[in-house]
Amino acid sequence: MQIRREKRARLLERGVHPYPAGVDRTHTLEEIREKYGHLEADETTGDVVGVAGRIVFIRNTGKLCFATLQEGAGNRLQAMISLANVGEEALADWKALVDLGDHVYIHGEVISSKRGELSIMADSWQLASKALRPLPTLHKELSEESRVRQRYADLIVRQEARDMVRTRAAVTRAVRDTLNNSDFIEIETPILQLVHGGATARPFGTHLNAFDQQMTLRIATELYLKRAVVGGVEKVFEIGRVFRNEGVDSTHSPEFTTLEAYEAYGDQKTMADLMQRIILACADAIGTRSIETEAGTIELDGEWRWLSVYPGLSEAVGRDITPDTTEAELQAIAAERGVKFDPKWHAEKLVVELFGELVEPTLLQPTFVCDYPPSAQPLARPHREDDRLIEAWDLIIGGMERGTAFTELIDPIIQRERLTEQSRLAAAGDVEAMQLDEDFLRALEYGAPPMGGLGLGIDRLVMLFTQTGIRETILFPLLKPEA
Repeated sequence: MQIRREKRARLLERGVHPYPAGVDRTHTLEEIREKYGHLEADETTGDVVGVAGRIVFIRNTGKLCFATLQEGAGNRLQAMISLANVGEEALADWKALVDLGDHVYIHGEVISSKRGELSIMADSWQLASKALRPLPTLHKELSEESRVRQRYADLIVRQEARDMVRTRAAVTRAVRDTLNNSDFIEIETPILQLVHGGATARPFGTHLNAFDQQMTLRIATELYLKRAVVGGVEKVFEIGRVFRNEGVDSTHSPEFTTLEAYEAYGDQKTMADLMQRIILACADAIGTRSIETEAGTIELDGEWRWLSVYPGLSEAVGRDITPDTTEAELQAIAAERGVKFDPKWHAEKLVVELFGELVEPTLLQPTFVCDYPPSAQPLARPHREDDRLIEAWDLIIGGMERGTAFTELIDPIIQRERLTEQSRLAAAGDVEAMQLDEDFLRALEYGAPPMGGLGLGIDRLVMLFTQTGIRETILFPLLKPEA
């Protein structure tokens, strides 16, 4: 780094700016490859162009120097700097001042080298940006920690990192296009909120000086999207960042991106159809409906299975589990199966925990897990056939929840009871319980139409298609500070 700083200083002493405002680029490297990729070995074109890129390989030998330039998605092109074409001074400066990682501008003729390598034979060159820090070694893979902490360096040297950016963009675009084509309207809702709700999660707190008011970062977009439906925006969605003050591991991040969509006069079945269309559109954007995993091949084509919570758990434990099964019986099953639990948990919480530990990981193919107990989703409607259940499902693919949906609870009286119970749990020390949101209840009292709603984790959807952890799918994940 000291040597590079000295080179920068020498450039400034000579009146050469190591960071010019721009260069006279006429073509991208991709355009050169598309237009001249047909050249045979040792062929000239007579076409003079100006290109720019980062040097990722350099070989300085005698009267002819070689460099590989890289841009954008990883497109590369060879540059040749010859004494006969640039002159003695320019060649000497190239050897003395240019390093791996520098951005350079090359002006010259498009040719094919004697070995058939598409190249620019320079007649002049210019430094576009001097790199003061050397690149990671291209043939030695960065550690996972270095990849996520210095993503900018990871993107420079690793094609897979650049591909991930484009895969995520393709997934997000497919989600948005599917909803737009289904006449949903995209809106934005507040990130800073007075009351946290829409999910059971611990929020981040902050302080708004203008109002001298404690605020939270949103844990979900749900309650404001439902307000919009009450107001007559009957098909609405938002793709946005949410924040939950919880653990960090291969499947969880304190900040992540969700899609939430709500449709007036929809229900859990219409939301299931929408979810399937969204995920298939994402698969088509990426180019495959089959996903290879360590556990086997996930096939997205065909009919997706529906599995009720209580029958699914009954089959897993070999005994009949119903909404009437007692806490003592469920605690005994948890102890037998080695599932950790809190003795304070009620029966519904135990059922959800047992299902999550014993059944969910076994569900490789797309499965709508449905008919949850009411406490699992305080914002879901009671089941129209069995009021001991709610009309809600989680979509499990590859043993992991990818999204959720339910027929929304629109009765303001029952909703108040549910949120009041949540507030009691919060008062008793449950940091993930929802708060009582009086303004949301007031909106429901104006009359909400029957509606279905869904939530989908964008990060977990990308994880599904790429078979990576969440830190790989988020471009700049939250990390512990460096020592």
